Amino acid sequence: MNNLDYQYKNLLSDILENGTKKGDRTGTGTISVFGRQIRHKMSEGFPILTTKRMAWKQITTELIWFLRGDTNIKYLVDNNCHIWDGDAYKKYTNKCKANSSEWNEWMKEHEDGSFSMYTMEEFIDKLKTDPKFCEKWGELGPVYGKQWRKWDTKKKISIRDGSYPNGEYKWKIEYEGIDQISNLIRDLNNNPDSRRLMVNAWNVGEVLDMTLPPCHYAFQCYTRELSDKERIDLYYKKIHARQEDMSLPVLRQTVDFHKIPTRALSLKWIQRSVDTFLGLPFNITSYGLLLELLAKEVNMLPDELIGDLGDTHIYLNHMDQANEQIGRDIRVLPKLNIVMSEGQKFDLLGDFNPENFQLEGYDPHPAIKAPLSN
Repeated sequence: MNNLDYQYKNLLSDILENGTKKGDRTGTGTISVFGRQIRHKMSEGFPILTTKRMAWKQITTELIWFLRGDTNIKYLVDNNCHIWDGDAYKKYTNKCKANSSEWNEWMKEHEDGSFSMYTMEEFIDKLKTDPKFCEKWGELGPVYGKQWRKWDTKKKISIRDGSYPNGEYKWKIEYEGIDQISNLIRDLNNNPDSRRLMVNAWNVGEVLDMTLPPCHYAFQCYTRELSDKERIDLYYKKIHARQEDMSLPVLRQTVDFHKIPTRALSLKWIQRSVDTFLGLPFNITSYGLLLELLAKEVNMLPDELIGDLGDTHIYLNHMDQANEQIGRDIRVLPKLNIVMSEGQKFDLLGDFNPENFQLEGYDPHPAIKAPLSN
């Protein structure tokens, strides 16, 4: 059963029927509602919409970029992922327009000695080929990856100062980065019933330094113990055979021997601002993939994916596209296969590439194009 597309189409209809028209920072305008939720059981299939084709490789590439702790879009553009191009280019053009005479170093020089800003296409090519330019203009500031993998914090430590006769102690401040993803993995393994299984990207002290403050700004995990029946069913699904003559104690030993998960893992992400037509489908699938990867890392069963949505809007230039998608029929959800290359060991914080993640049975309707507002 594909309840995901059904919920998503209902959400589009809800916004169109009940939303309030509002202005926004992009100047496009939206129609929006506030406080909605998406829930999906991972046992029903991998969460990717079938009522339009999703850019699977772009979604996987962006998540890998987050998990790498990267904040420069070079990795993205090198892998043909252009989700963040507009944000980087807007930052570049705004700076150049404001300080054109001071920023000639970063602009295109013509034969007559004049300067002009690079076009979007030239800008992206420059990021790929000019390391100095990429270091300057491909950098988005302390966005998602920085907060997930290296949240800056300071600690006060004491040091013995030899200049004092008695070797008195003085205090100094040192900075260190907190790896929230590593901490989450550790806590899932060692304290799975904790109510602190959280990762936060909304760093108040660094929001103003970000090219774009995080839209999906936090996620929380929750685990529960699997019943004997759930574990046994998983075991039979894994070996594709059912042996009815095995007693319950023997089955328990057998499922333990085969390292069948003892717990189920759920994930809820929280989003302050939701571009429902273009952005939300990416967010659903990205967090669905993250849930699958976390579950595999800690040997748990992916259970439920939940999205808590704040300002949930459709841009005014997406309304025709939203109505088109609402009219489409719903198809079967695919299955995710995680395929490691020869000699490659699964490691959530290791080196993945988009080819490691393959969808089996994905047969969606065609994509629906819509402009991105930056």
